[in-house]
Amino acid sequence: MEFGELLATLRKERGVLQKEVATYLNVTVATISNYEKGVHLPDLDTLILLADFFDVSTDYLLRRTNYKSSINVLNRHLTPDYTVCDLLNTVMELDTRNTQALLDYAELLLLRNNMKRVK
Repeated sequence: MEFGELLATLRKERGVLQKEVATYLNVTVATISNYEKGVHLPDLDTLILLADFFDVSTDYLLRRTNYKSSINVLNRHLTPDYTVCDLLNTVMELDTRNTQALLDYAELLLLRNNMKRVK
């Protein structure tokens, strides 16, 4: 999916008109239309504004990842001193055996969490 198609998809998923996006970006509706048609690409500042508007990462908009969540999610604190990003970085440092052990444990925690919901 090209940038323009992705932008149009995000806009439609959110039920937002081109006019609303244009107003947020302080550009014309024609500019948004040109982005969606692939005629033009936004500059870096506009790309960041689009990511904020749709609450996705710039990497998602650039199709570098399928991870949709915004930077706000990565910066969310799990504890006062530990963010989601810190957790991801920690996981990336694990060797294969410990990564599998962590995944097994996460699966167990999800089962336990789901059991609490059933009660």
